[in-house]
Amino acid sequence: MHSVRKSPLDYHVNMRLKQRPLSAEMLEKAVLIALEIIEQYPDDKYLPSYLMRTELEGVVFHVQVAADVDGDNVRIVTMYVPNPSEWSDDCRARRG
Repeated sequence: MHSVRKSPLDYHVNMRLKQRPLSAEMLEKAVLIALEIIEQYPDDKYLPSYLMRTELEGVVFHVQVAADVDGDNVRIVTMYVPNPSEWSDDCRARRG
């Protein structure tokens, strides 16, 4: 998988990061530690995408990426801290 530097954060992600307690640096560190795929969306609108979970410095967060395998490109779609009312205690499964 590519580094974050080769997968630039798009406008949407940059705007959301300004509103959330997350940063591009946290994503870079998380990529080096581990990202766990918790959901797969093979038929997503533009490209197959994956929702991944990671934990860094006591913060659990999700990262959604779209994978353009043919173009050798990975795009960060969004990053967020999961809402505890919507996710299991370990933030690996949706409630309900």
